[in-house]
Amino acid sequence: MDNSRAKGRGAGINTHNKFHKQEIEYTSEDWQQWEEAEVNPKTQFIMEESKTLLSVSDSPDLRNYNSINPYRGCEHGCVYCYARNSHEYWGFSAGLDFETKIVVKKNAPQLLEKLFHSKKWEPTPIMFSGNTDCYQPAEKKFRLTRRLLEICLQYRNPVTILTKNALILRDLDILEKLAKLNLVHGAVSITSLNEDLRSALEPRTVTAKRRLQVVKQLHQAGIPMGIMSAPIIPGLNDHEIPAIIKAASEHGAVWAGYTVVRLNGSIAALFDEWIRHHFPDKAEKVLNQIKACHGGNLNDSRFGVRMTGEGNYAEHIRQLHNFACRKYFKDKELPKLDTSGFIRGGQMNLF
Repeated sequence: MDNSRAKGRGAGINTHNKFHKQEIEYTSEDWQQWEEAEVNPKTQFIMEESKTLLSVSDSPDLRNYNSINPYRGCEHGCVYCYARNSHEYWGFSAGLDFETKIVVKKNAPQLLEKLFHSKKWEPTPIMFSGNTDCYQPAEKKFRLTRRLLEICLQYRNPVTILTKNALILRDLDILEKLAKLNLVHGAVSITSLNEDLRSALEPRTVTAKRRLQVVKQLHQAGIPMGIMSAPIIPGLNDHEIPAIIKAASEHGAVWAGYTVVRLNGSIAALFDEWIRHHFPDKAEKVLNQIKACHGGNLNDSRFGVRMTGEGNYAEHIRQLHNFACRKYFKDKELPKLDTSGFIRGGQMNLF
């Protein structure tokens, strides 16, 4: 057993930051320590006054995709997370730093209100958690996501939410109001129903069983729900696709999406260390099957194929997913979000 590896973390190492010239050091006064020692005494928070909040994607894979991420970094510690690489840009490592040094955009609510007051803003759905989970453990303390949802309700702007944390149920009161106005879609990420694999892949997330309960509770509250079976990791969880989709449908989900894992940037080194630590007997097989989905590489950045892969193995995954969706989501449909009720300037305009 490797006792030097951080306990309860996804990454086992801090990878080199390719932007090393931009690395910075913070004094103790810059950090906000987590007050509940039993939760995670090692996690540190940096309070930031952000200049912008909305991220607009111009990727052909994500057309008209607007997202909000109130936090940079994520304590969930999912070893495969594509957002890890973005942490390097801010002077940190994509490894342990990503999980333990969380940047908090403390002025996010003010920025969203400013956006909704702008004459240039055309009401369109905003994705919460396009990069990092908006309901990660930090949200329990800082409550930025809740405040952002309150603002979206006030201005009647539709939202979509993706999470793997049951903390979303805390905001059920707001979500129910949004749902009655057809202003919200929800989705839960479910990577594996195998608890041993889940706890290794995503060490600080809730169990798959609990996530399915979240889907059910939100569905019963009137929130249209789906799941993301993502990422699919050949040789580890691809065989679970039908079971995950079946369980999701039985708990009220009406759709499912997926992506095939791609190990871009520093994630390749992180995943290599992770799988050789947790599953040494499967390591070479899994890595080779990932390469088989990406033209012989661990990553493929080409638009159109980077998210689902190509080749025989990727085609097998696609067919398995599509078959399960046809079988378990038959006659189910996701309602379209309503953008017609947007109130520029908020509810004060009603008086």
